[in-house]
Amino acid sequence: MIPGPFSYHRPASIADAVKLLSLLGSEARPLAGGHSLIPMMKLRLATPEHLIDLHGIATLRGIRRDAGAVVIGAMTTQHDLLASALIGEALPILHEAAQLIADPQVRYLGTVGGNVANGDPGNDMPALMMTLGASYRLEGAQGARDVPAAEFYQGAYFTALEPGEILTAITVPVPPAGHGSAYEKLKRKVGDYATAAAAVVLTMAGGKVATCAIGLTNLSETPLLADDAAKAVIGTSLDGAALANAAAAARAIMTPAADARGPAEYRKHVGGIMVMRALQRAAARAR
Repeated sequence: MIPGPFSYHRPASIADAVKLLSLLGSEARPLAGGHSLIPMMKLRLATPEHLIDLHGIATLRGIRRDAGAVVIGAMTTQHDLLASALIGEALPILHEAAQLIADPQVRYLGTVGGNVANGDPGNDMPALMMTLGASYRLEGAQGARDVPAAEFYQGAYFTALEPGEILTAITVPVPPAGHGSAYEKLKRKVGDYATAAAAVVLTMAGGKVATCAIGLTNLSETPLLADDAAKAVIGTSLDGAALANAAAAARAIMTPAADARGPAEYRKHVGGIMVMRALQRAAARAR
């Protein structure tokens, strides 16, 4: 199908983009990679009168180290993540997850900011950012503010973004040296959303789990932090009982919808398996 008519704007700065959003109001939508918005426009599920293309804002793209964190510009693409030696060294779980997002054509255009800002429960990066303790820089007419990723998602496609704000950067604390991480994603075919996925970041000490965070993708209307599942493995050597307890605790907070990927109980079952696999791989990688 063909989208409805709209006016096209290409600001050259964040200030210009914020000014346009403020001036044009609810009839304007920012455009990043477009992989969520454009299909919705083609189906006439979204009919914005104005598109504000963010590709002309150079300051929105790039990856840099800032003391103990990595700052990722919102218009940085998944391909940029994969090409970044800094990401590979400091945040290898983002490398791993980016390789599982859609296909190379999508990764060349799909942006990290768009992936985390859209509020789509099927997107991969939100749960990872929550697991890593990331925060989002939001900028609007009233200035800039930072919101923890764990507080950003309020419902399917509903986020902490206020009218007229755009997400401009993601700040991710660098995990300690020797940490282990893994992202396990079950999907029907290349390019599909996850049937269920789990992210794990942990540290080991004396053969036992010292710290742990677990995030879940596409197993509720928002990404989830499985805090009780993480607590279930701390102090254990990840034996069979600990893994089973973690999977059970994770399943307890899953509320997936029944869809073409399977009934809800199946998706919860494989969600627990993704948690166990991610825990085992993360522990094997911890040094």
